[in-house]
Amino acid sequence: MIIRTIVFSFFLFINSLIAQSLLTNYKLADEIKDFEKISAKTPTSNSIIDIITIGDTIWLGTSRGVSVSFDKGENWINFYGRPDFGTDNVSAIGYDNGVFWCATAKSVEVPGGQRLPSGTGLKYTTNNGVTWQSIPQPIDNQNDDKVQYGINQIRALPVTVTIQNLTYDIAFTPGTIWIASFAGGLRKSTNMGQSWQRVVLPPDRLNSIKPTDTLDFCLSPVAGSFCSEGNLNHRVFSIATDGNSTIYVGTANGINKSTDGGISWVKFNHQNQSEPISGNFITALEYNPFNNSIWASTWKAEDQNEFYATSFSFNGGNSWITTLLGERPHNFAFKFEQVFVLTGNGAFRTTDLGRSWILPNSIFDQKTKAVLRTNTFYSAGVIDDYVFLGSDDGLARLKESIGKIWEGDWKLYLASKPLSSDNETYCYPNPFSPRQDLLKIKYSTKGKSERVTIRVFDFAFNPVRTIIQNAERNNDLEGTPEFWDGKDENGAYVPNGVYFYRVDVGDENSYFGKILVLQ
Repeated sequence: MIIRTIVFSFFLFINSLIAQSLLTNYKLADEIKDFEKISAKTPTSNSIIDIITIGDTIWLGTSRGVSVSFDKGENWINFYGRPDFGTDNVSAIGYDNGVFWCATAKSVEVPGGQRLPSGTGLKYTTNNGVTWQSIPQPIDNQNDDKVQYGINQIRALPVTVTIQNLTYDIAFTPGTIWIASFAGGLRKSTNMGQSWQRVVLPPDRLNSIKPTDTLDFCLSPVAGSFCSEGNLNHRVFSIATDGNSTIYVGTANGINKSTDGGISWVKFNHQNQSEPISGNFITALEYNPFNNSIWASTWKAEDQNEFYATSFSFNGGNSWITTLLGERPHNFAFKFEQVFVLTGNGAFRTTDLGRSWILPNSIFDQKTKAVLRTNTFYSAGVIDDYVFLGSDDGLARLKESIGKIWEGDWKLYLASKPLSSDNETYCYPNPFSPRQDLLKIKYSTKGKSERVTIRVFDFAFNPVRTIIQNAERNNDLEGTPEFWDGKDENGAYVPNGVYFYRVDVGDENSYFGKILVLQ
């Protein structure tokens, strides 16, 4: 499943707090000192699940918590591991009127040894992360087996555990927060998460419901002893709103739309329209307020006639256009009418509403010489002329040249443990599997420009590969690593075994490290 499916010097951070009126309402001296301790040059994680941008602020939801920058990515605050935040993965993020929300999850072992995802709740901050409020993952009591819907009492399977009950998406209408929680279904809260209501969606066999209908079905994502029927349309993965009363909800059976604040619903899927979505498994939804369009990641579900694509509509879902056929989108972002579609095959971008798509050329950081070597992108965000791309192997920022597409200066943020001293080097992952990853080698030039050579040797100290030779570098303790693909000078993968590498910095300093190759 797709889980959607975000530093300052101390004085700059204080100025940011003042500018945002945080000091007016809070006594923050101790908390600000904590922020100073966790300030960093990069986010904590290289797996960037989602991105939200507001003004110069960028929030990241990652596999290692939340990160935020108040200066377009120059510096970062990371919340992973803080006592008030925790160490769980982030499965969704959202922002509404000065309040940032995130949902968290972890993997747990169940009887039989299988590991399954489990929701660990939601957190929100009203002061840009200085303090956090935690909310448990919404669950039901065993006797919560009915939901009143208009003239009907709908039977509802009580969801009493957090296993498979995790929040994949968050959205807002005035006064209400909405969450899409797979087995937990669609839920809403009007009191900042202190209590939650289950929201009734149509069953698979109905294309619409309203409170005046006479209805007989069970609100349940799976069949069992409580409900003889299970509904794919009650397995909820994504949600988007127009910011007012119109809500779009993506499930495993299509897209549900409400124009009255989540009371009445009409369902769009591949089977019930003449110009339909491509597939019924809706992993992501985004609304573009610039042109009132709705964009959906429409994956193939159960019908063999369905197919993977992006589907979008300009008339509120009455008809759909499909594009990027065969691609499996993870997420969307917008720059006015331009659309970014993030997939496992690259970050696609259109300036003509899907008639043509442009991929970035090599994402290369001219300053550090680092190259982003993945094609898997999960998220994107835009601030003025800056484009941020979140991948499975780091965050990329493009300061785009005016009037150009995918052209300008790239900056890469690659998370790793800082060196403990200028005389240290280490590599990761170690053991290293060349067909699955790239080896990353960290070292320091003591913060000044030096010529650097890195060579790999086998156990007998025979030369295997020169990674860089006399390359100009300027690395500090958090500097960007160099990469080895596990191949020798002839382009063949090296055999399993122990290898060594040597980093020569300038004419005087040499550092050594060991690599264990396991394929």
